Amino acid sequence: MAKAKKYRLAQIVERFGGKIEGNAQTPVSQVGTLESAGAQHISFLAHSKYRSQLASTGAGAVIIASADRGLTRLPRIVCDDPYLYFAKVSQLFNPPPKSRPGVHRSAVVERGTRVPASASIGAGAYIGRGVKLGKDVTIGPGCHLGDGVELGAASRLDAHVTIYAGCRLGQRALVHAGAVIGADGFGLALEEGHWSKIPQIGGVLIGDDVEIGANTCIDRGALDDTVVEDGVKLDNLIQVGHNVHIGAHTAIAGCTGIAGSTRIGRHCMIGGAASIVGHLDIADRVVILAAAVVTKSIRKAGTYSGHPAEDSRNWAQHMASLRHVHSLRDRLRGVEQKLTTRENKA
Repeated sequence: MAKAKKYRLAQIVERFGGKIEGNAQTPVSQVGTLESAGAQHISFLAHSKYRSQLASTGAGAVIIASADRGLTRLPRIVCDDPYLYFAKVSQLFNPPPKSRPGVHRSAVVERGTRVPASASIGAGAYIGRGVKLGKDVTIGPGCHLGDGVELGAASRLDAHVTIYAGCRLGQRALVHAGAVIGADGFGLALEEGHWSKIPQIGGVLIGDDVEIGANTCIDRGALDDTVVEDGVKLDNLIQVGHNVHIGAHTAIAGCTGIAGSTRIGRHCMIGGAASIVGHLDIADRVVILAAAVVTKSIRKAGTYSGHPAEDSRNWAQHMASLRHVHSLRDRLRGVEQKLTTRENKA
């Protein structure tokens, strides 16, 4: 492993902005948590519940918000959003691994596919006919690219990614191990007690700068294409049904299921294990909390939760009311008993 490069705080601020308090020449070579960081690490405080760790951290420097700047005497970078700043610093110290160009001797590249000299194709990979590969792509071991697949420049497929025929991925895609793009959607028609398969003849179109987590599946469209716009981030183990359309820069956490023909707006955030039924429209900038079940279209930006999902403030009020149901029931029984006693005495 290459020796980590050190940066002085002054060099980091020159790249990313912010203000230094303390020794601007403090060297750091990696990021770390407040709890585990050593003198060579730079850590960050982004949530008040970790303030107690700040007093005992072994970090050499910290990234901190202006409101918390007085909580430590360590060298510090003061900024508006410590978590975002930390993300940029972490990218600086941990760039993506560079692949060695070339085609492994065990890989299969069919006729009609031109492999750029800058591409890297791993052991056991299969590249079908008429595949279009951009410059600097990395295709990991065991990947399968069907006929006519397009993979944009600087995209990276980790091991055993499967992309079915005719699907297109934009530039700088990052697809983690085991993901499947373009398998048949769940299209079936019931005929006299048995299922008749509906051919899925659409494709999958994926924009630039999209990340797709491990073992996530994006089904091809039944007629038109399934679409994932630019900048979308998908976690592990997500199911995206046929003809779903996901708007730009939406982020979706793991184990979420999205049924077919649902349209999700731009800049949405969807928590883990959410369930979204088919043929719905979800507006831009909607937040759906973890494990919510969305059964109706959401036309207005906001935060939604519950089963079925509703505005999170209404849901919280309903949950608070439910907590008092038993006590209200007991009080009502008491009132009924008093009334019955009075009636008997009368």
